[in-house]
Amino acid sequence: MRGGRRELGEDDVPVRARGGSRPRTRNRPKHENARQGFVTAVDRGRYSCLIEDRPVVAMKARELGRGSIVVGDRVGLVGDLSGEPGTLARVVRVEERSSVLRRTADDTDPVERVVVANADQLAIVCSLADPEPRPRFVDRCLVAAFDAGLEPLLCLTKADLADPGGLLRTYGGLDLPHVVTSSTGDLSALRERLAGRISVLVGYSGVGKSTLVNLLDPEAGRSVGHVNPVTRRGRHTSTSAVALPFEGGWIIDTPGVRSFGLAHVSPDDVVAGFPDLADEVAECPPGCPHAVDTPGCALDTGVARGRLAPERVDSLRRLLSSRDAEEERH
Repeated sequence: MRGGRRELGEDDVPVRARGGSRPRTRNRPKHENARQGFVTAVDRGRYSCLIEDRPVVAMKARELGRGSIVVGDRVGLVGDLSGEPGTLARVVRVEERSSVLRRTADDTDPVERVVVANADQLAIVCSLADPEPRPRFVDRCLVAAFDAGLEPLLCLTKADLADPGGLLRTYGGLDLPHVVTSSTGDLSALRERLAGRISVLVGYSGVGKSTLVNLLDPEAGRSVGHVNPVTRRGRHTSTSAVALPFEGGWIIDTPGVRSFGLAHVSPDDVVAGFPDLADEVAECPPGCPHAVDTPGCALDTGVARGRLAPERVDSLRRLLSSRDAEEERH
């Protein structure tokens, strides 16, 4: 002791136990009695689920770690499953997914985001006017659908404002299933396409997705907005994905997006998303990048001879070049 003060030794240094005082184990509970639920909405760490016809709110169990749970997931639930106000169940298991629809912020962003799980149909909603149609956005969604193993459905809205003929001719070589709707038209064709299936609706802002959902299900109550008269762009009205039961299946409405990044899709799979160009691509030399003025690229020959639509070839080339960090112009 010096000057009336005791010197501190190693035994005097407090040490905080890491990970708590309990010994860690890799033997996680199996939860054999967990009830299966279907995730219908996700909001700030709370998961709205259906167990048969009973709505339940749940949180994710700690043992699941950082893995994401999304709308469309089938999950195992334990805890309070009564669904009474103020009760909270726990998600303890995420069942194997039959399909996963992904997107990235742009074509150079390595971080992919799962949009929905277990869907079997991607309904690509595109307005014919107000805002103007964006075929390149449609092409991106088609690539994402083929990559995820979803059957695509082209849903054209606002046919009372513009003729759908031109856009339909653009995709004539794909034999793409499609429906055409208007604000006052009959929705029976769309209903038939959606009945009994798990369909996710995707579209850029302002195309009328939420309006369609409200017409198909008047109790849905999805927010709708208007198109900015100056920019001709819509504003985001739906802020989160939600699954709604519909005639033996589900409709999953997603927020409007301004881009659909495909950084998670390989260049070969991007090309495979253009099946109407497949015959010409097969004639390209090995390793052909399919870029403009590439020696021997059969796409140029196909356009020159009138076998390929120039806008389709241009869209493919823009998608491929955007993966090299080139800015894509819409």
